[in-house]
Amino acid sequence: MEKLYEKYNKEAVPGMMKKFGFKSVMAVPKISKVVINSGFGKTISGKSSGEREVVEKYVSDNLSAIAGQRPSLRKAKKSIANFKLREGINIGATSTLRGKRMYDFLEKLIWLVLPRRRDFRGLSANSISKTGELSIGLKEHTLFPEVRIEKEKGIFGLEVVIATTARNKQEALELFKLMGFPFEK
Repeated sequence: MEKLYEKYNKEAVPGMMKKFGFKSVMAVPKISKVVINSGFGKTISGKSSGEREVVEKYVSDNLSAIAGQRPSLRKAKKSIANFKLREGINIGATSTLRGKRMYDFLEKLIWLVLPRRRDFRGLSANSISKTGELSIGLKEHTLFPEVRIEKEKGIFGLEVVIATTARNKQEALELFKLMGFPFEK
């Protein structure tokens, strides 16, 4: 946590105050939370116990290790026959990180996971919404160092949403750049 949090205080805050003319340190945007989502997709149909075991193992072992806390399961709200989906079946997992865990996860994401992606040239500025949230999609959870590839039976994707207190896209983009997020040139 120390590295990224110190970088925010020593580089990002003065840089943002200078560029956008903030009068107070408290007015400078900051990262408020990180949400990690994973959907189980075609892996789960709810019929066999083997499928449920794979999902439970994925949630308990991998997602817990990646996030640093146990994620909560998300259930289907309604049945959809075309997708073979029944109401009440676990279809995903999510975990919200704040504070020290959030900064630890972001350090790991920026300096270990993203550079390990094949053909990674940087994050796109188009991934930032008008409200200042950065969304990053990862096709494989095996990029994280906590995951043992030899023991894996399936590969799951992840979505990481980084929420800020920025008022617009420009403030958020500058904040991410000053904190060391790798954006494409």
